[in-house]
Parts: sequence; C-alpha cells; structure tokens
Amino acid sequence: MINYKKAYIAGGCFWGMEDLFRTRPGIKDTEVGYQGGENDNPTYKNHPGHAEGIELTYNPNETSFKEILDYFFRMHNPTTVDQQGNDRGSSYRSAIFYQNDEEKAIAKEMIDLVDASGKWQGKVVTTLEPYTTFWQAEDYHQDYLVKNPNGYTCHFLRFDESFIKEEV
Repeated sequence: MINYKKAYIAGGCFWGMEDLFRTRPGIKDTEVGYQGGENDNPTYKNHPGHAEGIELTYNPNETSFKEILDYFFRMHNPTTVDQQGNDRGSSYRSAIFYQNDEEKAIAKEMIDLVDASGKWQGKVVTTLEPYTTFWQAEDYHQDYLVKNPNGYTCHFLRFDESFIKEEV
C-alpha cells in the first residue's frame, strides 16, 4: 500500500502552477485553493491574506518533497515580493507551507541552494509558513487551464537544470 503525502506551496496564480505540476512524475493529484490567510472558508472574492496555492498529492516512492521544491523554484520567480507576472498582491506571494520540522529544514536547504546557484538576479523571498488549513478553491478554478487551454498563465520552466546537485 502506498502512503501518499501532500505538499502545500504558493507561487503566483494557482492555475499555472497546477497545470505544470499535474504532469510531473510522482504527482498523483492537484487541487488549487487558498492558504495562510485571515478568514475561514475563503472565496476568490474574499480571501484576505491568503495565497493562491496548490495542494499536491504525491507518491514519496516516485518523487520527494525536495524534488517538488526544486521544480517549484524553477517554474516561478521566487525573488519578487507579492508578484508573479502581471499578478500583484499578497495572494501571489511565493510561499512554502511546511507541515513539520523536516519539511521546514528541506525548504531552508532549497532556498540556500537556489540563492547559491546565482541563477536568479535577486535573493529568494519565498516565505516559510506553518501549514494550517488548505481551503479548496471554487470548482471553476480547478483544472482551469485544462478547461481553458488558452487561459492566462505566467508559469513556465525557466531552468532545465536542477538546483539539486547529485551526491557522490
């Protein structure tokens, strides 16, 4: 029996992130939603302080939290405060919602690797926030770019090469 795990991240509009992650090896399910904000049961029109984020269900035998974060840091710009592409505001912040000390340590390690790589012109501003509740977004936001293939996204793979160096 597989013990699937979940990861919670935010990096701008949730549509583009979901669309890129859905085809990654080991990712079994994606949901878009709101996290890290001030109100319960947030909606698209009322989500103060919440980031547009995604919940990834993954098979830890096929991918790791570290590999998920590696891809995350290559598919959005983690050096812009509260902005991705044309989207601006705290809803579009870069954030990792860690569930335990191990995930927090891995997130810090990845931020250090990304900063040390020099691939981005600025320093990573991704916030590390404790996971509380993931609130699923409205149905029309789920799988949005599958339903609307010409819809807006500012997400794309910026670097083919992993930030993770092979260990010898």
